[in-house]
Amino acid sequence: MVCTNCGIFVNPFEKIPITINMRKFFFTLFFVAAVISNAQTNDGGISAQMLQQIQRSQKSGTTDRALFNAIAANSIDNLAQNFTNQGPVDTYFSVETKKQSIHDQKSSGRCWLFSGLNVLRSNFALKTDSLTVEYSQAYLFFYDQLEKANLMLQGCIDHARKPIDDQRVQFFFKNPIGDGGTFCGVADLVEKYGLVPMSVMPETYSAENTSRMAKIVSSKLREYGLELRQMVADGKKASALKERKTEMLATIYHILSITIGEPVKEFTYAFKNKDGKQIGEAKKYTPLSFYQETVGGPINGTFIMVMNDPRREYYKTYEVEYDRHTYDGHNWKYLNLPMEDIESMAIASLKDGHKLYSSYDVGKQLDRKRGFLDLENYDYESLFGTTFSMDKAERISTFDSGSTHAMTLTAVDLDEAGKAKKWKVENSWGPTYGQAGCFIMTERWMREYMFRLVVDKKYVPERLLEMEKQKPVMVMPEDPLFQMDE
Repeated sequence: MVCTNCGIFVNPFEKIPITINMRKFFFTLFFVAAVISNAQTNDGGISAQMLQQIQRSQKSGTTDRALFNAIAANSIDNLAQNFTNQGPVDTYFSVETKKQSIHDQKSSGRCWLFSGLNVLRSNFALKTDSLTVEYSQAYLFFYDQLEKANLMLQGCIDHARKPIDDQRVQFFFKNPIGDGGTFCGVADLVEKYGLVPMSVMPETYSAENTSRMAKIVSSKLREYGLELRQMVADGKKASALKERKTEMLATIYHILSITIGEPVKEFTYAFKNKDGKQIGEAKKYTPLSFYQETVGGPINGTFIMVMNDPRREYYKTYEVEYDRHTYDGHNWKYLNLPMEDIESMAIASLKDGHKLYSSYDVGKQLDRKRGFLDLENYDYESLFGTTFSMDKAERISTFDSGSTHAMTLTAVDLDEAGKAKKWKVENSWGPTYGQAGCFIMTERWMREYMFRLVVDKKYVPERLLEMEKQKPVMVMPEDPLFQMDE
């Protein structure tokens, strides 16, 4: 406003006199600031005009205010829970394998190891009809970590002449070691190192809580990787590189020994029946003789891995380069199939009493309290007023979905036509989680979020066995679907 005595503009809020020239100055300053603000936004950035447009499009009604108040103080999943899908979970299954004890991987990414050993101990119980065995996950995990360390070091040697920012070199340095794996790793490890009972080599804190140990080992491996690259650059002979790598692995072996425990080489063990009573006299075993006694023969060559990857051509065989046991075992090879073929083989195996290694994107639409997986457990679309319309192939391609967790497929409920209505898996998150340690999944969820299945060859049609023998197409380990099961 203008003062009637001197003609000066006065700010009524700050009571500071402002002359006409000063007013022009502040207007110019504001204009320059606005220009500078816009100048800071590059093409493709959020300009002031774009931000205003975004803000104008926002709803400001009572519904959105109520949603904000609710979400601000509550879990999104609790609010998105679909009440109409909250009835009791149907626990009946027309085809179900024998129940066995549920294990707990705790704070580790060893689900693949738990699921693989679940299958092996289930086969043993089925074969003997009365005896049970609990295999040590810590024993195989020790050698898994040692072999992954060797993969990293040997990979650094083999690619030492490439620049440090090369994609393959970065693959090794970015992920020098990890908990994850697949059933292919289980087969390789068991045949090479054998098996021991859980009572002989129980879990340690670091086996159940792997993060700190993994960070320490990873840091050491990265240091060693740089040293090996320098040795190659200096023209060191292959024999010198091998000798130095062996010394490095001895240090890693020591770290693993004092965290997971040094693997046993000989032990005494007596089998028990399903009621916990000892059967016969205790005998002396080595890990390999115990493997022969309980598994009875080679695992590699008895199974195929199948996958459902709608991005790639079906009925073709693929191989993942630099799987985590490449130098000490096999790359991960699989046959890509439609879900209909995968489910048909799974049903055949379950009908014969044999559980299967399988993997899923378990975090999608999981009702943890009920241990129930269904596409309509949570209605995020209504809560946020939008749609989530990507299909399975699009979710994989954009890293929105992929295999994250291995579980043991143990039951299926069939309709009158022999088609699956729902499935059941044994999990490795302890016996109190979900349905007494198990999850139940609907058929529609299974088709969207199931990825891998390991099937004994006797349940695989001859035409698919022939397809599995094709020369595989090599695929890169960075692919979104080829992360390890954890």
